Amino acid sequence: MLALIDNKFKIDLSKPLDISIPLSNTDQNPIAWYLEKPVIEPVRFGSEGSEWIGKVSQGSSTNFNNIFFNPHGHGTHTECLGHITREFYSINQCLKQFFFTAELISITPENINGDLVITKEQIQHHFVISTKEKSHNQIQNPEALIIRTLPNLEEKKHKNYSKTNPPYLAEDAAIFVRDIGIKHLLIDLPSVDREEDEGRLLAHKAFWNVKDVNNLNTDARLDCTITEMIFVDDTIQDGSYVLNLQMASFENDASPSKPILYSVHCSENSVQ
Repeated sequence: MLALIDNKFKIDLSKPLDISIPLSNTDQNPIAWYLEKPVIEPVRFGSEGSEWIGKVSQGSSTNFNNIFFNPHGHGTHTECLGHITREFYSINQCLKQFFFTAELISITPENINGDLVITKEQIQHHFVISTKEKSHNQIQNPEALIIRTLPNLEEKKHKNYSKTNPPYLAEDAAIFVRDIGIKHLLIDLPSVDREEDEGRLLAHKAFWNVKDVNNLNTDARLDCTITEMIFVDDTIQDGSYVLNLQMASFENDASPSKPILYSVHCSENSVQ
C-alpha cells in the first residue's frame, strides 16, 4: 500500500523497517542501569494443590502473563522531558503525532579523554554533506534524527551496558540537534548522556531546552522526544525516511516503543 505525504513523496506501508529491539525474559534482552533482565511469567492464584497458573501448557484455558520491566533499562523506549523534571510529564500526553520526516546517519564516536563521544562536528558534517549532495529522494529539514553508532555490532540487541561507560552525545551536539529543528532524536545507545555523570544530564537538558528541572522554563520543548536503545540493521542505508514512532499508552515519563522507518520516493522533482 502506498501513502502520499504532503503531495511530495510516497511511502510503501507494506515495507516497514523495524528499528526496535523486542522485550523478552531471555538472556537476549539488552539491559542497562544495573538492572536484572525483565520477568515475564504466568499469573498464579490459590495455594499448593489447588493453584491456578495462567499457562495453557499447565492446564489453563489461557496464557495470562505478568510482565515486570523498566522502560529505560530493558530495550527500545521513548521518553519525554518528564524523565528529568521535578514536575510530572507523561510521554502519553507529550507525544500526540506519530509520523515524521527523518534522517538516518551513521557515526563512529570519537575517543575524547577515554570516553567515546558523538560530537557536534560529526553531526554537523553529515548535514553539510547531505545538503551538498542532495538526492532526488532526500528530505530537507527533517523532524527526526536517527543516529546509528559504528561499529554496528549485533551485540547491541542483547548487551548488558551496566558499568561499561557506553558512547554518548556531547552537550554541544545536543544543542546543535535542537537548533536545527530536530524534535525527535533516536539513538542506538542506552542514553544520550554519560552513564555516570554526577546527575548533570547535559545532553538531555540541552535537547529539551530544560534550564531548571525544579522550575520548568516556558520555552522547554514539551513536544519533543528521545528514543534510546534502538537497533538499525546494516541493510538500512543512511538517508531520508518517514518515521512512525509507535508507543504504548503509558502515563509515565517513558514508554516502550516501536519506531518504524519507511523509505521515501518523491512524487515531484524535489522535496523542500
